[in-house]
Amino acid sequence: MRAIWSGSIGFGLVNIPVKLYSATQDSRLDLDMLDSKTLAHIKFKRVSESTGKEVPWEQIVKGYLYNDEYVVLEDEDFEAASPRKSKIIEIESFVEEQEIDDIYFESPYYIEPAKGGEKAYQLLLKTLEKTGKAGLSRFVLRSQEHLSVVRPRENYLLLHQLRFEEEIRSSEDLSIPAGTQLAKKELDMAMELVKQYTAKFDISQFKDEYKAELLKIIKAKASGKKTVVKKMHVVHTKNDELFDQLKASLAKPGKKRAS
Repeated sequence: MRAIWSGSIGFGLVNIPVKLYSATQDSRLDLDMLDSKTLAHIKFKRVSESTGKEVPWEQIVKGYLYNDEYVVLEDEDFEAASPRKSKIIEIESFVEEQEIDDIYFESPYYIEPAKGGEKAYQLLLKTLEKTGKAGLSRFVLRSQEHLSVVRPRENYLLLHQLRFEEEIRSSEDLSIPAGTQLAKKELDMAMELVKQYTAKFDISQFKDEYKAELLKIIKAKASGKKTVVKKMHVVHTKNDELFDQLKASLAKPGKKRAS
């Protein structure tokens, strides 16, 4: 793995030299965009709006439109905005992890101790494990400030990037019907269905089946076979059919009742 960030974790007056590694990888099929007539690759060019000519990377700068004029930002401007946060993941407070709503969680990163930080790293890891706490922090990655939480996982520390509150859309605009009456027998039957389908969570049991099926189609088309699309019609359950559909669901074979 290649480190995407290096710096320190600020833990009180203790600074722990660390490196961050992305904990996830893209498993999607790598599809190319092609010309439908010639199957030639489609390339994207960075073209100037005023001249229509391609602009080389070394001539491209970042700018912010302010009062109808662009202000160009250099690398030192980003660092000057918060030089400390560019180098230190400073833990500002410790919180109960379960208090953080799942909607705020974003990208996970592995934290590895850099040379000289091994003992302090273990100290923070063991302290968080024993207290059941997580460290709330802020730092700058790729010219942008991120809210994050540092927490123990197995025998290492994990940094989980969080969304700021301002990034979460309000749910007030959702059209959710209020006052819908549910019959007790419908609710009891639905709870029984949940009980029957209850199982221990095991992520290893779930694979990207869509990707596997798409790869089968690619291999079949490569050998000259035609794609056959299975027709499917989803029938929505009507209000007066709820109980009967739930009852029929419980009668379906193939699922063991939870103990």
